[in-house]
Amino acid sequence: MRPPVVVGGGIRETEALLPLFERIVNLIRRHAPQAAIAFNTSGGDSVEAAQRWL
Repeated sequence: MRPPVVVGGGIRETEALLPLFERIVNLIRRHAPQAAIAFNTSGGDSVEAAQRWL
């Protein structure tokens, strides 16, 4: 199993950064198609986000 990729809440919760968020998700799918994608709400819960997929 590949480790999950965690995408931060600061990117996906800011409307102005939506194009960047979409680009990041598409790059993850292209370059790590087997990786789970986890989403955190802050830097403080990145480990918990990753653990959901381990």
